[in-house]
Amino acid sequence: MSYHNPVLLKECIDGLNINPDGTYVDLTFGGGGHSRAILEKLGPNGRLFAFDQDPDAQANVPNDPRFTLIAQNFALLEKFLRFYKAIPVDGILADLGVSSHQFDEIERGFSIRGDADLDMRMNPTAGQTAAEVLAEYDEADIANILYRYGEVKASRPIARAIVQRREEEPIVRVNDLLSVIQKWTPKFKGHKFQAQVFQALRIEVNKELEVLEQMLQATPKVLKEGGRLVVMSYHSLEDRMVKQFIREGVFKGEAERDMYGNRFVPFNPVVRKAIVANEEEIESNSRARSARLRIAERTDLKVE
Repeated sequence: MSYHNPVLLKECIDGLNINPDGTYVDLTFGGGGHSRAILEKLGPNGRLFAFDQDPDAQANVPNDPRFTLIAQNFALLEKFLRFYKAIPVDGILADLGVSSHQFDEIERGFSIRGDADLDMRMNPTAGQTAAEVLAEYDEADIANILYRYGEVKASRPIARAIVQRREEEPIVRVNDLLSVIQKWTPKFKGHKFQAQVFQALRIEVNKELEVLEQMLQATPKVLKEGGRLVVMSYHSLEDRMVKQFIREGVFKGEAERDMYGNRFVPFNPVVRKAIVANEEEIESNSRARSARLRIAERTDLKVE
């Protein structure tokens, strides 16, 4: 089954600083590209746990006794690593966002490239579909989702149009939604605008920012001191959260301080700025254009 070429693969693996006898976690298994690269670096005593809630990922599991796939959302990172008695681990890798495979499977409803049911669930057996969100949310909530998660400037009139249309007929297919937003779709940047609308819905359907926050909060609890956290994001909302958490250990405001002013932070950045793909990689893999890779090391020390 074809998924996608992992973006910044060498940089991700280098960032983990792999100990051949260590225990590692690939939070976004997908097609298994990162996992295979990690396994190549591990010795016979090394272990790799991977998370993926998408049933399609099962087809890519390597036949390797060092590997365990956990078919769960990575928000449950701590719970399942405790179950497998795998804490503490030496490194965690997360390649966020949707895989090319999920976009290419038109019937999943992620893509604007073909008509299908508006589903958009990464786990197609759980939670609300995009069609249900459009049918059940009130106008203000739909507008907020479009503006916050997709930076859609016409979020309010589009939300109003969605509510008006659903009173006449349900919005259940990709083409149904595209027809509603047609009035606001720019002539020459239509695909980008449509993608912003679909991105906003997808983030809401999968609770992506809430799940990312839960996962990041768990990482200091499961990583050993000196262990690495490697996270690659594809839109600014995710990247800001990752950057803030690495820098301050919290998602809003500044790190806690003791009476002497020392900051309590669980991570030290290994690289100060996000790593981005070079032009050659972007040329061969358009998904790399928006990728931002951040690497941090777990610390229990106070930082002045």
